[in-house]
Amino acid sequence: MSDDLRRLIDPDIEHNVVRRVQGVWSGFKGFLGRDNVLEVAVGLIMAGGFSTLVNSLVTDVLLPPISLLPFLGRNLPAKFMVLRAGPNHPYNTLQQAAEDGAVTLAWGAFMNNLVTFFALGVVLYGFAQVYSRVTKESIIKHIVKCKYCRKDIGQSAKRCAFCTSWLDGREEKQQILPQASMASPPLI
Repeated sequence: MSDDLRRLIDPDIEHNVVRRVQGVWSGFKGFLGRDNVLEVAVGLIMAGGFSTLVNSLVTDVLLPPISLLPFLGRNLPAKFMVLRAGPNHPYNTLQQAAEDGAVTLAWGAFMNNLVTFFALGVVLYGFAQVYSRVTKESIIKHIVKCKYCRKDIGQSAKRCAFCTSWLDGREEKQQILPQASMASPPLI
C-alpha cells in the first residue's frame, strides 16, 4: 500500500477488518474440519454415482423392453410431440425439431426421468430395509400424530415439537390434580 493511502485509512478500521477476516477464515476452517462435512461430501459423491447407476439400469435395461410395445415403436426417451412446427416440418428426431426452432413436448424424456425417479426410490428403500435388518437400527423414522395438535411427530418423541405437550401422560395427570384439590370439603 502506498503511504498516501495508508494515511487515509484509519488504523482501527484496518485492525477491525483484519480481525473479522481472520474470524471468518478460522470459522470456515473449523466448519470444514468437522466430521459431518466430510461424511456429507462422501455421501453426496456416492449418491451421484448411485444415481448414475440407477439411471443406466432404467435407460439401458428396463426401458428397452417397454419400447417393444406396439404403440411406442422406438426408445421411450426419443418420443416427442410437436406443439408448433418450424419451417422444415416433419421431424424424425427431437434434435431435428430443436434445430428447426420448433416448440416440442419431450414427453418420452419426462417419462424416462419419472421411471428413473421411482426406480431410485425403490432401490434406496430396499437398501434402507437391508441396513435396518443388518444393524438393527431403523433409518426410516416412523411418525405418529400428536394427540393434541395433530401434527406429525416421531414415534419415540416424549414431547411434541409443535405444541410442546408431553406425550407420556403428564398432561392428563396435571389436569386431574387441580380438579381433585378444588373438590368441596366433606360435609359434617
